[in-house]
Amino acid sequence: MKADGYVYVVRLPPTAVTAAKTLIQIKAGAAMIEIVSARIYQVTKTTSELLAVQMIQHTGAVTPGTVTAFTPLPLAATDPVALAVGGTAATGVNASAEPSGGAANIVEETVWNILNGEWLYLPVPENRIQVAQTKLFTFKLNTAPAASMIIGATVTFIEYQ
Repeated sequence: MKADGYVYVVRLPPTAVTAAKTLIQIKAGAAMIEIVSARIYQVTKTTSELLAVQMIQHTGAVTPGTVTAFTPLPLAATDPVALAVGGTAATGVNASAEPSGGAANIVEETVWNILNGEWLYLPVPENRIQVAQTKLFTFKLNTAPAASMIIGATVTFIEYQ
């Protein structure tokens, strides 16, 4: 085991999005996780539009949203399977129902101009969002696009197994 944990990525492949919703949800397993980076991008629109983006640390008795399951991918081929397992009420992408209950702490919030191509969150280590074991992190598009657009997103995290 690495002293500093293992690094994983959860990825929403380019997908048609028409609503404000959670793009990526990570449910920490039996280990704390730390968000290393997050990225959102679009590939279809050619006119300016401002969309709100949020990163939320959920605490308390939260019920995860309903997502398409996604098993976190290790960045090193020899690393173990993540404890933040994929599941429709666990780690996944493209929510059809939002998380509920508990406290939703909006830790990072910004407005993304889609003409810039992508928005990247790459904090210094002291500013990384930490998520306690068994708790939830969401990367959310908080404003609905004016019309359907193709959006992709990734979140990279360290898991301290």
